[in-house]
Amino acid sequence: MSELLELAEKVVGWSRSGETVEAYVSRGTETDIHVYQGSVESLSSATSAGAGVRVVAHGRQGFAYVGSLEEEALAEALDEARDNAGFASPEPWVGLPVPDGTSPALLDLWREELAGCPTADKVAAALDLERQVRLDRRITQVETARWADVSGEMALASSLGISATDRSTACYLTVAAVAGEGVDSKEAYGYTVGRAPSELVPARAADDAVARAVRLLGAAKPRSARLAVVFEPRVTAQLLNLISSGLSGERVLKGTSLFADRLGEVVAVPGFTLVDDPTNEAAWGASVFDDEGLACRRNTMVEDGVLKSFLYDSTAARRAGTSSTANAVRAGYKSAPGVGARAVYLVPGTLSADEVLAQVGDGLLVQSMSGVHSGVNPISGDFSVGVEGLLVEGGALGAPVREVTIASSIQRMLQGVVAVGADLDWLPSSAAGLTLAISEMSMSGA
Repeated sequence: MSELLELAEKVVGWSRSGETVEAYVSRGTETDIHVYQGSVESLSSATSAGAGVRVVAHGRQGFAYVGSLEEEALAEALDEARDNAGFASPEPWVGLPVPDGTSPALLDLWREELAGCPTADKVAAALDLERQVRLDRRITQVETARWADVSGEMALASSLGISATDRSTACYLTVAAVAGEGVDSKEAYGYTVGRAPSELVPARAADDAVARAVRLLGAAKPRSARLAVVFEPRVTAQLLNLISSGLSGERVLKGTSLFADRLGEVVAVPGFTLVDDPTNEAAWGASVFDDEGLACRRNTMVEDGVLKSFLYDSTAARRAGTSSTANAVRAGYKSAPGVGARAVYLVPGTLSADEVLAQVGDGLLVQSMSGVHSGVNPISGDFSVGVEGLLVEGGALGAPVREVTIASSIQRMLQGVVAVGADLDWLPSSAAGLTLAISEMSMSGA
């Protein structure tokens, strides 16, 4: 990575009097393989490298990028960023971050094993996963089995003293299994994640997909009711992604967050503690530095039910009159940074998933959730989504259900949490999941 940092520092060295310059330089590779009925359906492998350059001068910011690491191309990107800054409107909060003294965490996120894994072995892993699922006679179809991996390196330097390098690898296997026939068939996914092939557990993905598909066979539309709802870990992760997006300081400033003006207030039940911690190596989004070069850190957003903080990059923080929480994220070198979470999770409780069900007694276990983007209002908090799952009867799983809508508001749900499971599960997502029980929601069925 030293050559990437040298390039970033070279760009910064071209800065002129009266301006500050930031150079974000990255390169990476990714592979995506889909197999179907014993054959490769699609295979893509891509390598990318490039740089994004920000220039701030007289309260104006310009950004430009280039898909090359050649010096001439980098110089052209810097000139273009300068030009763009000249056309921008001046804003008092625009500016690059300065080092804040936070020491970077010592994380080991890179596995040479992945770089040395032949494509043929990746294909074989996906094919073998599909074969494992097909061995179960209850499965009538495997829609797809997939291998995906990504490895990336970045370096960032600025004329205000930022100097950062980071690299990571990640891979996963996932499979979609179908049980039953025709309109009564049910599909479910299983997955396994790791930073290297040897960390994957294909049997877990296969068993999970089969069990989740089979237990939904015979699903019927239930009667409408108000009842307790239990979210499985991967559904809880979806919910936490929604909540964390509302805790973005950028959204608070724009007036598009249901948590605006609620700092210091009780927003959830006691014992509910929500954290974003990219310094946790187990997290899919773990990182040593954020995408402005500040050291990542553990940020507690909700502590024991009380809203403690929002998430900020340097621009949003300056506009809000506070400090960055090192939550700058980018989609890659082609984009300027914005605010985002990397590794959100609820501090686990002490109950197993079965113990949560036993505590609830009667209710609904949600296995999958759809319509989140259209059914959840990020400003009002209104929550209405389609789900599949199983009824909970006497603390045990009962009949499967389909064509169900559950509704409430995020505010009421946070105040209605009655159990947080101990089964923390890191997913290929910016949020981890665990079993979560809500005391009451509206279920619309027959």
